[in-house]
Amino acid sequence: MKKWFSFSLKSYLLRHLQVMLFSLGRLWRQPFSSFMTMAVIGIALALPAGLFVLLQNVTHVSSNWDDASQISLFLKQDVSEKEAKQLKTKIRDWPTVKEVHYQNADQSLIEFRELSGLGSLLDSLPDNPLPAVMTLVPTESTTSDEDIQFLLRDLSALPEVEQAQLDMAWLKRLRSINQLLERGIGLLGILLSLSVLLVIGNTIRLAIINRQSEIKVMKLVGATNRFIRRPFLYTGFWYGILGGFFAWSTLLVVLSMLSEPVYHLASLYGSEFHLQWFTGLLLLYLPLTGIFLGILGAWLAVGRHLRAIEPDSIKPCP
Repeated sequence: MKKWFSFSLKSYLLRHLQVMLFSLGRLWRQPFSSFMTMAVIGIALALPAGLFVLLQNVTHVSSNWDDASQISLFLKQDVSEKEAKQLKTKIRDWPTVKEVHYQNADQSLIEFRELSGLGSLLDSLPDNPLPAVMTLVPTESTTSDEDIQFLLRDLSALPEVEQAQLDMAWLKRLRSINQLLERGIGLLGILLSLSVLLVIGNTIRLAIINRQSEIKVMKLVGATNRFIRRPFLYTGFWYGILGGFFAWSTLLVVLSMLSEPVYHLASLYGSEFHLQWFTGLLLLYLPLTGIFLGILGAWLAVGRHLRAIEPDSIKPCP
């Protein structure tokens, strides 16, 4: 019994291997049309994958900005140097504050003079209009919007503070844009996956029509629908996996072309950011997605058109 089962399994796997290679051979004998179909599938898979890579890089950059968020405290003009240092020591002991940096009014004026280039205009002013400033860095545990708002409220209530400011509006806009892009990329991926199904389904439909007489003869000699369906499913398999590798290769070329300009742009802002490619992840997911869509599209096409082909429709020879 065990020997028979082993022989049956080997025979089953051998038949599948033969059909798989037979389906690949059919694609090989039609290189132009096969390449065009695989290119369409690859481009449809590469577009949402490329947008996903770019979104992940933007999310990575914005997460670093979130970690570097700071709160600026503008002190009142009548606060003395001693009172400011006492306030710095007091705030430093707060559990929600990681670092505190103090800059007096004279240092603020010097910094503004260097950055603005308005030295002559500032010299004409009778008094220094700039206040002393404290820069706070919240702790890693104080990152949510609610915690930041509580900290801002407590800082604004201090009698020495004129204004507590954290420019979180642009970060909130960036997060909203990221969420919108995530949903948009998901919807685009679904639409392009449907287009892949339609492309593969139409390709398999044409193949069934071209082999209609052959299918009728196979049914006359007793071939089951499962036997007839098998080569078409493997055709969808090859279209899907080769389209997935085409998409991966396309992304590899595009990202290699973008990597150097992105690094140059980041270096202009004093950053060592490098474009993350996710090549290992994409090499796994793109072919697997192509295989799934290829087999599913072929299954749907074969299941619809194979039932319409019956040997009774063969007319007898006169």
